[in-house]
Amino acid sequence: MKHGMVKPMTQLVGRSAKPYLVTRALRATACAGVLALLGANALANPNADQATRMYNRIAGVPPSATTLANMMATDSVSAALMATNDPAFYNDTIRNMAAPWTNRDQSVFVPLNDYTATVVGMVRDDVPFNMLLSADLVYIGTSGPAYSPGNNDMYQSMDANNVDLSSKANLVSRPQSVVSGIPAAATAGVMTTRGAASAFFINGTNRAMFRFTIMNHLCSDLPTVMDITRPPDRIRQDVTRSPGGVSTLFLTNCIGCHSGMDPMAQAFAYYNFNNTDPMTAATMGQLVYTAGQVQPKYFINKTNFPQGFSTPDDSWENRWRAGPNQIMGWSAGGGSGNGAKSLGQELAASRAFASCQVTRVFKTVCLRAPEPSPTNADTSQINMMIASFEQGYSLRQVFAQSAAYCMGN
Repeated sequence: MKHGMVKPMTQLVGRSAKPYLVTRALRATACAGVLALLGANALANPNADQATRMYNRIAGVPPSATTLANMMATDSVSAALMATNDPAFYNDTIRNMAAPWTNRDQSVFVPLNDYTATVVGMVRDDVPFNMLLSADLVYIGTSGPAYSPGNNDMYQSMDANNVDLSSKANLVSRPQSVVSGIPAAATAGVMTTRGAASAFFINGTNRAMFRFTIMNHLCSDLPTVMDITRPPDRIRQDVTRSPGGVSTLFLTNCIGCHSGMDPMAQAFAYYNFNNTDPMTAATMGQLVYTAGQVQPKYFINKTNFPQGFSTPDDSWENRWRAGPNQIMGWSAGGGSGNGAKSLGQELAASRAFASCQVTRVFKTVCLRAPEPSPTNADTSQINMMIASFEQGYSLRQVFAQSAAYCMGN
């Protein structure tokens, strides 16, 4: 990927693309125009075909006759919000959206776990979605086996009994620190759920948690954020500086990922998952947190380059705030901290996080990616939806706004 200064515009086309920033003027215009968010169709009353289309795309099922009549009697955004009250929206649409985030294969065909259930609960309860990577929060069931940090029995039972996740009587929020036993300061939303730990803290060097978090929640992968201009002083000892005996390969390739990733993945230095068998990790094993003690996995293959960085603690630094990746829109302040919670706050406060959620929902509801041209209606719509999302981080609202925008096609 060629790096350099990128013209400020919005280019939001999916998980593998880099989300670029809107100009300051456009951003200001978007904030000022939130009430007119969806253009001429925003406040229009949908006809029967449009209302049915919106409901189907959000919930995956048609509306009842009564709901359809109610939808046709109000504006399109309010009508679309009615579809988010359908149980299918949570049991199918949101669950299927979140399931790939919980495994390295990014498969939707995985059992329910605490990661997925927490996403469903947060959307249902309108918990600000920017807390996804930092909250002391987990959603658990109210029947069947009790929640255990050592297995997935509760959620497997909920699956087997087709428990309705849209019901507040069936799925409730609890402090993650209380049910898991890790300190509240060490909780980091879905990153420290058992589901995430079993997939991304198992074995390895904990870089997987960082990589899959930016893939799932910033819609970028390492090849799209490579930057060989960042200093290499915090690249760990396990990374050889002459892969295959060729030092130029490190300078032109490896450094591009590790110089940014390693300083941030240091936030996970005290975490591990105690089951070393990936085949059974989804059902057995537990997240381990060792306050003040770096996990041995951070010193794997330390003889590859002994002069490299030896991890002393869980302090992290975001070196992407300078160079080409500042285009990801980092918030004022921040940039460094200790532990997973503060890193999660850093990532979720970025414009890239907001644009990732909005674009993903747009594609889900409109059945296409937004056209990336900076002058067309899709670009203006996406920018305004991002500005609206950042006001309260309601993902339900993004679904409704996307459906209203696309209700005519």
